[in-house]
Amino acid sequence: MAAALVALEALVLVVLAVLELANLRSIRLTMGVTTTAFFLAAAAGLAWCAWSLWRTRRWARGPVVMAQLIQLGLAWNFRDAPTTLMAIGLAVAGVVVIAGLLHPATTRVLERDPA
Repeated sequence: MAAALVALEALVLVVLAVLELANLRSIRLTMGVTTTAFFLAAAAGLAWCAWSLWRTRRWARGPVVMAQLIQLGLAWNFRDAPTTLMAIGLAVAGVVVIAGLLHPATTRVLERDPA
């Protein structure tokens, strides 16, 4: 479940990158290009971590938990209207992923010696 949600988060970042690229204006060209590059890099990192979690690679848990903590901070910043619903979605996804990664069953699977 956690790996699937992280993959979905990566997909959302790709969509944000495409939307940023589609709204490029000459007055903010540098900001638009660097924001697009950031979204794509973050999406690639999260997608790689999601794939690694799916393949039960223990190293992927740390970066994903860190990304979720950042996401919870972002949700806190979006808590006021008109972005309250976005904040709730970010917070719920972040909490579910963290809970899934720290669940004892997940820890047992990730801590097994590779075959």
